[in-house]
This record gives sequence, C-alpha cells and structure tokens, in this order.
Amino acid sequence: MAEDDGGLAPDDNARDGGAPEEADHTVALDLEELILGAPRRYTPYQAARTAEVPMELATRFWRAMGFPDIGQSRALNDGDVIALRRLAGLVESGLINEAMAIQVARSTGQTTARLAGWQMDTFLENLTQAAEPGLTRAEVAYPLVELLLPELEQFLIYVWRRQLAAVTGRVVQAAEDTEITSGKLAVGFADLVGFTRLSRRLEEEELGSLVETFESTCADLIAGQGGRLIKTLGDEILYVSEDPVTAAEIALSLVETLTEQESIPALRVGMAFGTVTSRMGDVFGTTVNLASRLTSIAQRDAVLIDGQFAAALEQAGAAGQGAADGTGTAQAQLADALAAHSGVSLGAMGRAAGAAGTPRFQLQAMWRRPVRGLGLVEPWLLTRRAKPIR
Repeated sequence: MAEDDGGLAPDDNARDGGAPEEADHTVALDLEELILGAPRRYTPYQAARTAEVPMELATRFWRAMGFPDIGQSRALNDGDVIALRRLAGLVESGLINEAMAIQVARSTGQTTARLAGWQMDTFLENLTQAAEPGLTRAEVAYPLVELLLPELEQFLIYVWRRQLAAVTGRVVQAAEDTEITSGKLAVGFADLVGFTRLSRRLEEEELGSLVETFESTCADLIAGQGGRLIKTLGDEILYVSEDPVTAAEIALSLVETLTEQESIPALRVGMAFGTVTSRMGDVFGTTVNLASRLTSIAQRDAVLIDGQFAAALEQAGAAGQGAADGTGTAQAQLADALAAHSGVSLGAMGRAAGAAGTPRFQLQAMWRRPVRGLGLVEPWLLTRRAKPIR
C-alpha cells in the first residue's frame, strides 16, 4: 500500500486493518487486544517510521524477539513502536551497541516465549476443563486471561527484578571483567537413564507428569543449595555453581532424592570444573562438553567428575581419596568417629567440617578412557563418606 510522508492516521473502522476478510472481531483478536492493551494500528513500515528506527534495524529487532515477518499487514500497535524506540534509544545513547541490543531482544524473546507458552498451556488446560455448558474454550479464555493478566504481569516483574539483583551481585563481586564472561565454574549435567525406552511405553500424560516431576525436583534442589539451573531438556538438566563443593552436594542430593521416587528412572550425573563462557544465559566451552561426556559414561545413580573438579574438592578440604567400599582415609574415619561421638551431623558441620580437615565426600579414581573430542580422560567417582558404624 502507498504511504504518505506525514503522520499516520489509525484506522478506526477495523482493529485489524480493515481488510474485508479480517473485519470480524474474533476471540483471538479480542484476546490479543486485551493482552497488548492496544488495537492493531501500524504496518511494520509505519511502526519503524513512527519510532524513527531504520526499517532494516526494526526487522532485525522483530526477528530477534522471535516473531515472523508479517509483510505489510497492519498488525502492530503503539506498544511495538515504544519498544522499538527504547531499543534504538539505548543504542543511540551509547549505553549498548547494536549487537548488544539484538542480543537483548533475542534473549528476552526466547525466555519469555517459553514462559508464555508454558503459562497458557497450563492455565488454559487446567482452568477451562470445567467450562459452563454451551461455552467454548475460546469463550472461557477471555475472562480467564482478563483475571490472570495483571497478577502474572506483576509477579513476572517481581521475579525478574529479584533475578537481576542476584546476577548483578555476582557480577560486581568479580575481580576482573574476564571472570564474568570466562570465569571458572563447576558444571553439572544430570540425565535420566533409559528415558527414550520409557517414553515409548508411557502415555503422553504420564510422560509429561514424569518430566514435570523431574524438572521441578531438580530445580528446587539446585536453587535451594545455591546453584543455578541453566536449562532443562526433558530428560536432562544443566546447572552451574561458582563453588565446586556446592555443585558436588547438589549432584549427590539429586541422586539421593530421585532414587527415593519410584516413578523416576535412575539418574546419572557428570561434572567438570574449569573455564566456561557464558552467553545469553547459557554456558559453553570444553568444560561443559566434558561434563556432558562424563554423564554419558556414568553408571546408574552415580556421579562422575573430572580431575580438576576432584583437585578443587581436595583443595577445599571437602573430599579425600578412598576405596570404593567406603573405608576412606584414616583421617576421614577419625572424623566420622568424632562426629558420631559428639552427635553433630555432617550436614550441620557444613563447610566448617571441610575447613577442619573432615572431608564430607570421597573420591575414587576410575580407569582412564578415551572420550570423543576430548582425548584421554580420567574420571573420578564421587560419593559421600560412609557413615560410621555405632
């Protein structure tokens, strides 16, 4: 359609642009307007011009946020114009460059797309099942979204600010900028054994329930002990921690907790400690690859770590080498006897126990083996020290 050189006049006769085939107000359009808080008004070209952003840059922002090209459909509103203006304004002010602005758009789009999909699937599935007779699911959705929207919006802002505060705290404590993007981290993968075979036998609802239980249990344990859940992949989770001792405790807790749940298959965990590159909330690098490979060779309900991880645990006084039968070192046996005599649990002793020379973990060197893409690797089996016999 031809565009004039002056201001843009909204089409008040049809909220979706006035095309005859789109003139009817559908429930989907009603929901869109309710959620976005404004009717459709602009084509992409009009929105970019109103925001004073080059069309090429506006298209890159739009695609980075995860939205498809819409040609010259009049499907954008004032909120889209404001968003374009804000992103472009950050670049123009010099606070961030254009590449960073694209990253902001992409990371935000990917994260919120998953969140929005999960929320609507969950709420619409669970809360529209008992619809009034004669009402369709679409008709029930509008009042439901109308009630949920302000509460979900405020909660999202609260959680985002909390997460931002936590991340900012970690960043400002870094001694140098290199520690932020390429610092050392303990990386852990936890993988359900035999999940593919199990998925063929279970009904979809049963499989979904299993995955939800697995992911929620892991997420709670990781967060509760101070780790960071990076992502979940159905039958696998990836987490990190700045502290190897914390990461080791999380790994063993995951195995112990999930073993008690009969509906969950056996778990295996692989961990590595070393330099990690962080980008857009994800982690990359050789350390991550090594943790993944160790997971693939771990036995059922076992935790394997690499040599650097083992060395870091020993340096922290949290682990000692011992036999597989749990006899451990003489120092560990003495610590067990003292703990039993004093009645103080290992959990209560915590880090103080490690500092006092009473390691809570035990390491056993495994056979060296070639690992695809990483050469010869010597895994270490990580276990808890056996409790003393009273």
